[in-house]
Amino acid sequence: QVTLVESGGGLVQAGDSLRLSCVVSGRTFSGRYTVGWFREAPGQPREFVGVISWSGRRTNYADFVKGRFTLSRDNDKNTAFLEMNSLKPEDTGTYYCAADYGGDRDYITAFESEYDYWGQGTQVTVSS
Repeated sequence: QVTLVESGGGLVQAGDSLRLSCVVSGRTFSGRYTVGWFREAPGQPREFVGVISWSGRRTNYADFVKGRFTLSRDNDKNTAFLEMNSLKPEDTGTYYCAADYGGDRDYITAFESEYDYWGQGTQVTVSS
């Protein structure tokens, strides 16, 4: 069993920053899991935000967050981070982290269907 718990969301103003955390517990596969971040705005489908490979050496971001959001991870603490800067009202939504174990592959994927484990989400609200 794998459990993911997000934290760090909140209500901020446009231009502010937030740092989301995703703690993975249970069967952690010695840290060899890819972590993806997705978000869901009210009335909108869930969309890809970014992904980081298990080593941290590979990342990919959605175009709308490039240059503003940064992914990182601390495998010793089984925690992944999403640093969000220059937040905009359109960044408002529920942010989810997801994990997938790919064996020894240090891979990244933007497809929701590739992820086996999901957190419950943390709410981010950006006021104008």
